[in-house]
Amino acid sequence: MSTQAQPTHDTATPRPRLPLGALLAFATVAFTGCVTETLPAGLLVWMSADLDVSPAQAGQLVTVYAISTALTSVPLTALTRRLPRRALLVSLIVGFAVVSAVTAVSSNYPLTLVARIVAGAVSGVMWAMIPGYAMRLVPAASAGRALAVAMVGTPVGFAVGVPAGTFLGDLVGWRAAFGVLVAITVALVGWVLWRVPALPGEQPAQRTAGGRLLAIPGFAAVLATTFGYVLGHNILYTYLGPVLAAHGRLGLLGTALLVFGVTSVLGIWLVGAVIDTRLRPLVLGCTAGFALAGTLIALAGGNPVLLCAATALWGLAFGGAPTLFPAAAARVAGRTTDLAQSLTITVWNIAIAAGAAIGGTILSGQWWPSGATALPWVAVALAALAFALATLARRAFAPAATGDR
Repeated sequence: MSTQAQPTHDTATPRPRLPLGALLAFATVAFTGCVTETLPAGLLVWMSADLDVSPAQAGQLVTVYAISTALTSVPLTALTRRLPRRALLVSLIVGFAVVSAVTAVSSNYPLTLVARIVAGAVSGVMWAMIPGYAMRLVPAASAGRALAVAMVGTPVGFAVGVPAGTFLGDLVGWRAAFGVLVAITVALVGWVLWRVPALPGEQPAQRTAGGRLLAIPGFAAVLATTFGYVLGHNILYTYLGPVLAAHGRLGLLGTALLVFGVTSVLGIWLVGAVIDTRLRPLVLGCTAGFALAGTLIALAGGNPVLLCAATALWGLAFGGAPTLFPAAAARVAGRTTDLAQSLTITVWNIAIAAGAAIGGTILSGQWWPSGATALPWVAVALAALAFALATLARRAFAPAATGDR
C-alpha cells in the first residue's frame, strides 16, 4: 500500500461573482433619480428667469419632488408589488424620461411643478424596488455587496451629476441639461432589457401590511436610526454655506462639497466590501464618524485644512448610508418586501424635508440654539442619537448570518 500523501484541495467556497451588468444598470437608474431630484437646485437662476418666477418659487421644484416621494412611496409601492419587476422598472425609467422632457420644453411654471410632483412619485417607487430587486439577484450572503453596487449611483449623482448638469446648463442652457437627462433615460431602457433578469413581483403569501412591518422586532429601530442620521445630515448639508460663512470661509464651499462627494463614493465602496458580515459595526462607525466630523466643523474656526478634513470624514461616513439602512430594513423585514423599502424611503425623505425646515428656523434665530454656528452641534446631537439607537438595537443591525430573511 502506498503511503504517499494524497494531494489536498482548497475546499473554500469562492465568493460568487456579482451580476455587474444588472447592478450597474440599477446604479445608473439611481444616479438618474438623484440627478432628476436635485438638478433644479443648480439651475435656479436660469429656470426662474425663463419661467418668470422668483428663485424661491423655482426652489420649490426641489421641495415638491421630495414631498411627493415621501407621500406616495408607500401607497404606490403597495399597489405595484405584484407587478413583474423588470416591466415595472422599465415603466419607471420611461416615466423619468417623460417628466424630464416635459420640464425641458415647458414654459409654464404650474406645468413644470406638476411634472416635478409626478417625478417624485416615480422616484418613490424606484427607490423602494431597487434594493429588493438587487438583493434577489444574488445569494443571501452576497446581498449587501450587490446592494452597495446598485446604490453607488446615489453619491455619484450628488458628487458628479449635479455639478455637471449645472455646468451644462451654464454652457448651453438649462433646457439642454434636462434634454441630456432624457437621452440617458432612453438609453437606460435598452440597458435594462439587455442585462437585467426578469423577476416576478411579490406573491400574496409574501406580502406584509405596513402595520405588521412596524411590529417586526428591530424594524422600528431601523427607521428611527435612519431618521435621526439623515435629519442631522441634511440640517448640516443644506446649510453648509452659512456655516462656512460664519467661519469666514464661504469661498471654501465648492471645494468642501467636492471633497464630500469624492469621499462619499469611497465610503460606499468600503461599506460594500464588508457589509454582509459587518453591518452593525459599519452603522456604528458611520454614525460615530458623522458625530466626530460635525464636532470638528463646529470647532474648526477658519482653519481650511481642518474644515476640509472634517468634510472628508463626513463624506466617508455618509457614503454608505444609502446602502446600510436599506440593507438593515431588508434583513429585518425580508429580502422581497418592497414595502419595507418604501417605508425607509418615506422616512428618509421626511428627514430631508424636516432637515431643511428645522435648519432654516435655527439659522433664522427662531429656535434655541440659534444661528449658523449652532447647526453643526445640532447635527452632532442627532448623530449621537442615531449611534445610541444602533448600539441598543442589536437585532435591527444583525449580520447576514443571523439576520432574518
